Amino acid sequence: MQEQKYILENVNSFEPKHIFECGQCFRWDENENGSYTGIVGNNVINVEKVDNKIIFKSLGVDNLENLVIDYFDLNRNYEEIKRKLSSVDEYLANSIKYGSGIRILNQDLWETIISFIISANNNIPRIKTIINRMSKKYGNKIEWNGKEYYTFPGIENLSKATVEDLRSLGLGFRDVRIYETTRKILNKDVDLSKLHEEKDTEKVREILLSLSGVGPKVADCILLFSTLKRFDVFPIDVWVRRVMNDLYIKNEDETKVNKKEIEKLAKEKYGDLEGLAQQYLFYWKRDTA
Repeated sequence: MQEQKYILENVNSFEPKHIFECGQCFRWDENENGSYTGIVGNNVINVEKVDNKIIFKSLGVDNLENLVIDYFDLNRNYEEIKRKLSSVDEYLANSIKYGSGIRILNQDLWETIISFIISANNNIPRIKTIINRMSKKYGNKIEWNGKEYYTFPGIENLSKATVEDLRSLGLGFRDVRIYETTRKILNKDVDLSKLHEEKDTEKVREILLSLSGVGPKVADCILLFSTLKRFDVFPIDVWVRRVMNDLYIKNEDETKVNKKEIEKLAKEKYGDLEGLAQQYLFYWKRDTA
């Protein structure tokens, strides 16, 4: 494999910190120079913003330019999306200014499913640690610039793991769920290729909910952050409940705010861009808390 380099100039709506630290991904880490390095498919990629340039360097098997355009959703006009959402109200407009460089990544569906099952009742440092352990044991090694990186394990490779093997990675109660979901996908009880073909978001959501370890919030994260790329969902966690309550609902006890109430409000206010609105609100609320 040869190192590749690709440079974007004067690109709008692209801030590495916003993209990699808004809760949508777990395989990117910040370096001392402010750049980020992550693993995408069978590639290690470094992303650095210098003045008005985004510099991508990679060691991997894919054409870097094509990979960057697809993975970072560069064919979508985020400037137009931000203009549309900013007109909703001043709260959303302010959150968009704060996270103006967010782009929703096109992450591999299989990897996103497993990663967000791991994310349930978990924190980001621990999620990343578990995924790294899993990748080191069942993925493929790539050596670059004196460091070792590991690709996310494919379905067949992860299917070799027993429940005990998965437990040894620190998965806790998620071990059985990962085991069962891996086999369900391996056996085509849930066919990932057909999920991409289905246009009805609610039908895809129902299928995802049939997977062990996938509840409503995890299903919505998979729909939003994977190559399924459905913006008409609104994942709700503690931060999203808090920001929607603080800004709009104003219940004295935020834990009593009903998810259905939040979903209805989000649909009414943000329409089919509610998933993007959620990311701006989530990033702003969590980062300024």
